[in-house]
Amino acid sequence: MISVEDRERVRRAYFIEQKTQRQIAKELHLARKTVRKAIESAEPAVYTLREPRAAPMLDQYKARIDQLLTEATKMPRKQRYTGHKIFQLLQEAGYPGAESTVRRYIGQQRQEQRRPKVFLPLEFDPGQDAQMDWGEAIVVIAGVTVTVQLFFMRLCYSRRLFVMAFPGQKQEAFFEGHVQAFNFFGGVPHRISYDNLATAVQMVLRGRNRREQESFVVFRSHYLFESRFCTPGEGHEKGGVEHGVGFGRRNYLVPIPEVASFAALNEHLLAQCQADDLRQVARQPLPIGAAWALEQPALLPLPAQPFRCCVTKPVCLTPYSQVEFETNRYSVPTDKAQRNLVLRAYPFQVEILDQEAVLASHARSYGRNQDVCDPLHYLPLLLQRPGAFEHAQPLRQWRTQWPPAYEALLARLQAADVDGQAIREFVRILNLHSRYPAHAVATAIEQALVYGSLNADGVELCLRQQLHPETQLERLDLTGHPRLTNLAAHHTGPDLHCYDQLLNGQ
Repeated sequence: MISVEDRERVRRAYFIEQKTQRQIAKELHLARKTVRKAIESAEPAVYTLREPRAAPMLDQYKARIDQLLTEATKMPRKQRYTGHKIFQLLQEAGYPGAESTVRRYIGQQRQEQRRPKVFLPLEFDPGQDAQMDWGEAIVVIAGVTVTVQLFFMRLCYSRRLFVMAFPGQKQEAFFEGHVQAFNFFGGVPHRISYDNLATAVQMVLRGRNRREQESFVVFRSHYLFESRFCTPGEGHEKGGVEHGVGFGRRNYLVPIPEVASFAALNEHLLAQCQADDLRQVARQPLPIGAAWALEQPALLPLPAQPFRCCVTKPVCLTPYSQVEFETNRYSVPTDKAQRNLVLRAYPFQVEILDQEAVLASHARSYGRNQDVCDPLHYLPLLLQRPGAFEHAQPLRQWRTQWPPAYEALLARLQAADVDGQAIREFVRILNLHSRYPAHAVATAIEQALVYGSLNADGVELCLRQQLHPETQLERLDLTGHPRLTNLAAHHTGPDLHCYDQLLNGQ
């Protein structure tokens, strides 16, 4: 079994450098079979645990020192961190080195802070580089003011900017942002620059070296781009996207958007990104859209299948036909429930599977200790146990939202109940929601109440008439047949007297 890094080298050599499998196997000292498997898939069959590398004592604490020094600039002048205080805080965090080493590093950092910073103007080739960063913004979703996390990616040559909103910065959102950005750009940049994000970097090592998250290496290998991580505390190394975060927040999210859902918010952001193609950046010869048209052919092609941006974990069914993920419980249809299932958590959706069959799909909850239940999942069990109808929690929640016609139908069924089947018949009517749109079922129930068709078959007949009305026949034009014009007027119709005799028993 090879590491994910070797697997990436194999794929890059084959797809980018156009080397043969024989040549790759010889250069990397790998078996031909191993090379072939790496080319077939970027994901390894199993993950391999690796021992952490040893690092110099201070290196892993430099980011913390830089953070404290940055915080000190915002504190009262006479109450800032001293070198000794920073040393004490590092000791509490496990730093085993000497105070003089810490003081020396602090002195160097403060000396650099006193110098005016100057930067080189940069120029990028088409399709080669992009930069990624996160930002925050306030929006109103379904009447509630929330803080959303904004994924930004910016192409360095054309300056085309992509923005997408998520509830959090989890790794599945990090990957999904990339996938949607690549689709928006029409390809994959050859190299992407990042901060030292926990979703991508497991440990910051000496210099530019990083121990990356294994799942990020798999994702990068799938799309075949290179990653570059900035020096801790040196955000100017990806200043393009840093500027893009501020620009997007000021221009795309002012005034504060009021939307119904994250989907509506992301539609708004995508439209803003597309409209920005008409803008021409100062000192640039072309508008953003025209520059992107030149850049897009230089991007790496998109793979045949997008990466699956989800967390996958085995789950066990509870006695209430639910599975648990991140303290929240999601319902499973009672007639399809299995003891051991698999859950896939996407940024906005949760799927529950039995092997490869999707049994249930829910909107993902980012709260805690929430029950996310679909009342339709419990209808098969209610058919067997109609006595639990009044107290079934999913039905009680649904009952607060359904139209008044549902209560009217239930009352009439119960009033006419002679054999104790009223609840079962009402549950069968509710089960029509699994096959028809909710608004159509509500309209059909109203029609059924007018017709007096108080059963599931009657409601479904109203549904079919509503969704598939019969074609109206055109009136026959007899102007060219004058002999037939008055035929209908003289026709007296069939003699029904014989039917009257039958009904009277004669």
